[in-house]
Amino acid sequence: MDGKPKGRLKVDEWPRIIQQWLYPPTCILCDAPGHDGLDLCPGCRSGLPYCRHACPRCAAALPEAAPPHALCGRCQKKPPVFDSATALFHYEEPARHLLRALKFGHRHACARLLGELLAARLETLPERPQLIIPVPLHPKRYTERGFNQSLELARLLSQRLGIPLDARHCRRIRTTPPQSRLTALQRRRNLRGAFHIKGAIQADHIAILDDIVTTGATVGALARALRQAGVKRIDIWCCARA
Repeated sequence: MDGKPKGRLKVDEWPRIIQQWLYPPTCILCDAPGHDGLDLCPGCRSGLPYCRHACPRCAAALPEAAPPHALCGRCQKKPPVFDSATALFHYEEPARHLLRALKFGHRHACARLLGELLAARLETLPERPQLIIPVPLHPKRYTERGFNQSLELARLLSQRLGIPLDARHCRRIRTTPPQSRLTALQRRRNLRGAFHIKGAIQADHIAILDDIVTTGATVGALARALRQAGVKRIDIWCCARA
């Protein structure tokens, strides 16, 4: 016996407990009572489009019959510059609704929910990175939108997983048209030279965090800049893979 009281709550847990007592969690999708401290009910949680069968290199969807750790055809022919990718959801409803509400509706409750769910998924990874780097916005886009959804998600993941957050070294130095309006080839060309790494990255293993990965052009361009800065291993984390 070490004489220490058992089951005592940590000081930093009290704000969350008080918040849940004053404002009980409510499902963001259907307004039913939340469950397990999340703004999500069990029914809606079970109906989310979880990414269970995916390429471990780029997180693209694979058939359920694919063997474990199988790479998709694209990664077999031309592997991406990053080493692995983990996606929480396929970019389908109702996950699409949550992400759009965060990105365009400024519903920060969606960031908390998505961050909690992604953190629970990432806790099972066998090896964790030394830093989390959110995909940066160009200052002009940040001014227009008012916040960076990837940074908001990264803050929660950093807290939940105990991994430092680095939002200072990676900058977006060239403003570009929205990726959603472009083809895959145009997306890659659109992002050439878009990112700059300022100073030395004090980590060999980092995770790039983005809310949605579609073709991988954005995270690929940032990963390329980080490779040139000397980072040895780069993982991609995202809420949804299109």
